[in-house]
Amino acid sequence: MVIKRIHMEVFVAGLTALAGLVVAGGSLELGVGWTGSGPEAGYFPFYVGLLLAIAGSANAVWTILIHRGESEVFIELEQAKRLMTFFLPMAAFVVVTLMLGLYVGAALYLFYVAWRQGKYNPFWAAGLGIAFSVSLFVVFDILFRVPLLKGPLEAFLKIY
Repeated sequence: MVIKRIHMEVFVAGLTALAGLVVAGGSLELGVGWTGSGPEAGYFPFYVGLLLAIAGSANAVWTILIHRGESEVFIELEQAKRLMTFFLPMAAFVVVTLMLGLYVGAALYLFYVAWRQGKYNPFWAAGLGIAFSVSLFVVFDILFRVPLLKGPLEAFLKIY
């Protein structure tokens, strides 16, 4: 499997246009007109979103017209596999953090990455993950008094 550059450029341009439409649509709820005291809250975001949507659409059309027929490779299968070994653990970290809290998510992420990608002994990798999470807790929760996202484990241990 090979992904061509033109396909990726059109995809990113489409995402840019979609983001602009989302911004413009969201600002409609705030109002985009003028009042006696000036512009409504959605006035500026609406036009920025509109500009972003137009620019993304124009970029997609421009790419299709100018680079049609080119076959420059964006990424090959082996490169995509290496990229996924980096991206998938990060995506899992986000999901685990939302469900179990930042401390547990960080410990599990560092354990996995140190063990699988860093080739550390599993015991050292677990120690690294736990030590980092404890350090996060001490620095942010205790010293700076800035609570980070906690999950059910912290509630069970009464660390709130």
